[in-house]
Amino acid sequence: MSEMLELSKNAGPIGIFDSGYGGLTIYSEIKKLLPQYDYIYLGDNARTPYGTRSFDVVYEFTRQSVRYLFSRGCQLVILACNTASAKALRTIQQVDLPQWDPNRRVLGIIRPTVECIGEVTESRHVGVLATEGTIKSLSYPLEIRKLFPDIEVTGEACPLWVPLVENNEVNCEGADYFVKRHVENLLSHDTLIDTIILGCTHYPMLFDKIRQYTPNNIKLLTQGAAVAASLKDYLYRHPEMDDLCTKGGETLFCTTETDGKFGDQASVFLKQNIQVKTVILE
Repeated sequence: MSEMLELSKNAGPIGIFDSGYGGLTIYSEIKKLLPQYDYIYLGDNARTPYGTRSFDVVYEFTRQSVRYLFSRGCQLVILACNTASAKALRTIQQVDLPQWDPNRRVLGIIRPTVECIGEVTESRHVGVLATEGTIKSLSYPLEIRKLFPDIEVTGEACPLWVPLVENNEVNCEGADYFVKRHVENLLSHDTLIDTIILGCTHYPMLFDKIRQYTPNNIKLLTQGAAVAASLKDYLYRHPEMDDLCTKGGETLFCTTETDGKFGDQASVFLKQNIQVKTVILE
């Protein structure tokens, strides 16, 4: 039986979803490039992290979040989470959207990151630092090889990096140990790597530390700017969707955690104080 949702056909904000705070690094770049649009940011902080969860659980959690954003009028939702993009995006696009509303769109952040990699690497050897879930999904090597079959891809799972960021322990000694260890592990598997993708939206918060333990000749690629540029191009190429995105320059921040906790943490990412609404997903 198909599942129908009561959805407004009116224009609404662009939805941005992440399992926690990391998607704020994507939001910041999108907002910088496209300040005229309205946004709803939703962080499922009560159930983060997603990186070690199964495909089925990540899909269900992501599905609930997309439904919520649709119910708030979003016609377009960005999954600003690598794990959700890897484990849930395709099923939502192929199974859920045709039932809910085939005119709405849900986009991920892996493809936009991959599309620019061919112009960055010279050795054609690329590394990926990401969560366990993203690495096990093989999403990056699969997407890269679709576009650039000559590029070799090596991945390294960094399961403790997200908790380091979420718990404000970026500057502790433990962070140095785990960052150094995973960077060295990655490079030991392929000494020809000249570009490393930071395949988790939390990792820009560790950028300086990752740079410290990565040889200077190796480029570090973060996702925010690439995703923002891709979204701008998408809206230009799809004026019918652009017309369904309201343009008042406002952002509503939502979380499944307490609003105070989210606000305190989000201020670390955004360098500003924000107002937050706590929501319940079903």
